[in-house]
Amino acid sequence: MPTESSPALLSLLGLRLKGFAEAQAIADLVGLELDGVTAELEKAAESEFTSFRDGRRTGWTLMPAGRAEIERLASEELDAVGCRDIAQSTYEQFLELNGRMLQTCTDWQVKDIDANELNDHTDAEYDAGVIADLVDLDNAVQPLCNELASHLSRFSIYAPRFTAALDKVHAGDTKWFTGPIIESHHTVWFEFHEDLLATLGIDRASEGSHG
Repeated sequence: MPTESSPALLSLLGLRLKGFAEAQAIADLVGLELDGVTAELEKAAESEFTSFRDGRRTGWTLMPAGRAEIERLASEELDAVGCRDIAQSTYEQFLELNGRMLQTCTDWQVKDIDANELNDHTDAEYDAGVIADLVDLDNAVQPLCNELASHLSRFSIYAPRFTAALDKVHAGDTKWFTGPIIESHHTVWFEFHEDLLATLGIDRASEGSHG
C-alpha cells in the first residue's frame, strides 16, 4: 500500500503548488477536509511557515521558512518509505521530457516564431500535429506519476488530472492545453514538476527550467 503523507505536509505542499490560495482550493487539490487544512495552515502560521492575507484578495501565502519545512518533511518521508532513489530517477526522467513539453506549448501558442505568427487555432492540421505531440508526452509522463503514486499516495492526483485536461483538448476546448488558472495540461505539468522539486529539495532556478 502506498504511504499517506501527513496533513501538515499535504497542506503546505498544496499551498506551494497553488502559490496563493484559499484553504478550500488547497483542500480540493490534496484531498483533505477544509477544517483540517485550515487548522494546519493556522498552526503553520504560528511558526511563520505561512501567512494569511485578508483584503481584496483573500488567501494563504507560503513563507520561505515554510518552503524549507516542506522539504524537511518530504525528505523524512522519502527516507521513511525508502523511495528516494525512485523519486530521483522519476525526476531525471521527467527532465528529459520537460524540454519537449516547453517546446510543444510554444508550438501551440506560436505557429511561426520567425514571422511572429501566433496560433489562432484555425489550422486544424497544424493543431492536430501539436496535440499529437502532447499525447506522446502524456503517454510518457503518466507512468512516472503512477510509479511514484505506488509509493506515495499524494502523487496519485496527477495522472487523472492530466487525462481530464487532455480529454478537454481533444473535445476542442483549446484553453485546456496551456491555459493559466484552470487545471490545463500545462498547469498540471507545472505542479507535478514543482512537487518533484519540493520532494527532492531542488531549487527550480538552479535547474535552469521554467516548465
